[in-house]
Amino acid sequence: MGHSAAIWDHRPATEISKDWNGIDQVVLRNRQGALARVSLHGGQVTSWRNEHGEELLFTSSKAIFKPPKAMQGGIPLCFPQFGNCGSLEQHGFARNKIWIVDDAPPPLPQNESDGRSFIDLLLKPSEEDLKCWPHSFEFRLRVVLATDGDLMLISRVRNVDGKPFSFSFAYHTYLSVSDISEVRVEGLETLDYLDNLCRRERFTEQGDAITFESEVDRVYLSSPNVIAVLDHERKRTYVIRKEGLPDVVVWNPWEKKSKSMVDFGDEEYKQMLCVDGAAIEKQITLKPGEEWTGRLQLSVEPSSFCSEHLNL
Repeated sequence: MGHSAAIWDHRPATEISKDWNGIDQVVLRNRQGALARVSLHGGQVTSWRNEHGEELLFTSSKAIFKPPKAMQGGIPLCFPQFGNCGSLEQHGFARNKIWIVDDAPPPLPQNESDGRSFIDLLLKPSEEDLKCWPHSFEFRLRVVLATDGDLMLISRVRNVDGKPFSFSFAYHTYLSVSDISEVRVEGLETLDYLDNLCRRERFTEQGDAITFESEVDRVYLSSPNVIAVLDHERKRTYVIRKEGLPDVVVWNPWEKKSKSMVDFGDEEYKQMLCVDGAAIEKQITLKPGEEWTGRLQLSVEPSSFCSEHLNL
């Protein structure tokens, strides 16, 4: 047949290979044939496919994969800031650094170690980083592909400095959708949000769900830990579960903004939606020796699954 045995024997597997820039990437597989790809450039998940080989994350066809530019798509990590303020680059520097495989990760809980494929990565600040953000930290990232195909990201940030520091954070998650005008987000009704299109003015969500007919760039505050993104055309629902991340960013650039972005196709806004678990409005503050943990779990359910089951 010409196929290696590994393709047919769907044991959980973790492989490290090089991408076309020569940067290490980790491929996680589960027994059913689902797959996740994690680049050591930025600790960024660049692909998440279900057992049928369908890509669940969006990546722009014009994305620039070459460091020091973060890729437009997948799940970039925004740390130690989200957005653009002060001397730091937009969304912070973590997504533009080369991470290393962590040789001393925290142990997996016993009930989580069976049948899961995972990788542990580590980022520490360089001399250059300390000049623009003078705080010593250890950022540990675990990416897990579960037996049922769920994707989990667990971030741990530890203060190894002699003084407290504060930071913002987001899992900038680009979901692949069939048609943005057919998508609705449930779980954010009645919440206050900061509108980045109106100088971060504060509004209250009035709709019974969020739907899209123009550019949206909002930070929803004090959000529930379960959010649903319903894609009517594909008859599937993304379920986003989070811990340690009180805010949710919802972003779609729409037509005009898409045309102004060099690494984004003019019409690609129709096929993507960012829904990010985040901590933005109130920064996280760590004293020396303290550690913060932020978890994100992504799963996909058939469309018959509705938000009433989510305890929103």
